[in-house]
Amino acid sequence: MLENYLPILIFIIVGLLVGVVMVSMGAMLATDRPDSEKLSPYECGFESFEDTRMKFDVRYYLVAILFIIFDLEIAFLFPWAVVLEEIGMFGFLAMMLFLGILIIGFIYEWKKGALEWE
Repeated sequence: MLENYLPILIFIIVGLLVGVVMVSMGAMLATDRPDSEKLSPYECGFESFEDTRMKFDVRYYLVAILFIIFDLEIAFLFPWAVVLEEIGMFGFLAMMLFLGILIIGFIYEWKKGALEWE
C-alpha cells in the first residue's frame, strides 16, 4: 500500500530541492545595488500620475467578476457537449435552464448599465 505513495514522495522531495536550490542560488549570485530607478514604482513604462496606492473604481472589479462568471459558463458547456448523447433530453433541458438563467442575468446587468465603461 505504501509503495503506491513513493512516486508522490519523490515528487515532493525533488520539488522542494529544486525550490531550495533556486532560492539559494538567487541569494548567493544576486547583487543588491538599489538606486532610484529600481526603487521607483513602475507603471506602463512612464512615470506614475498619482500615488501607486490609489483606489480603483468599483466598475473595474465588476467587469472582472462578470468576466469570471461568463468564463465559467463556457467551462461548463464543453463537458456537457461531450456527454450530450449519454445524458439525453434531461441533460439538454437542464443546460437550457442554466443558460436561460445566465441570459436573464446578462440582460439584467446590461439594462442596469454594468457593462458600460465611461
